[in-house]
Amino acid sequence: QVQLVESGGGLVQAGGSLRLSCAASGRIFNRDAMAWYRQAPGKQRELVATLSGSGITGYADFAEGRFAISRDNAKNTVYLQMNSLKPEDTAVYYCNRQSILGDVYWGQGTQVTVSS
Repeated sequence: QVQLVESGGGLVQAGGSLRLSCAASGRIFNRDAMAWYRQAPGKQRELVATLSGSGITGYADFAEGRFAISRDNAKNTVYLQMNSLKPEDTAVYYCNRQSILGDVYWGQGTQVTVSS
């Protein structure tokens, strides 16, 4: 079993920055694929950024150039650095981990609110 705990969300003004963290514990592997998703009120959950086990990153169009996903395997933590935040980035952000064994895990989510 794997546990994911997100942190770092909060209230920020438009144009500001936040760094989200996702700490993992349990049966985890450095080659696990990681991702961040978000879900705004009344909308479907959407992919924000991905980080493969080999270190390849991918971003949704709205995140490209503003967000950066990274990992620190020594700390079992994945980060999402978010810059130039906009009110439309307001959502609950979820950490996702796909184990090399095939299982998929989700964190509980962390709220990000961007005021205009």
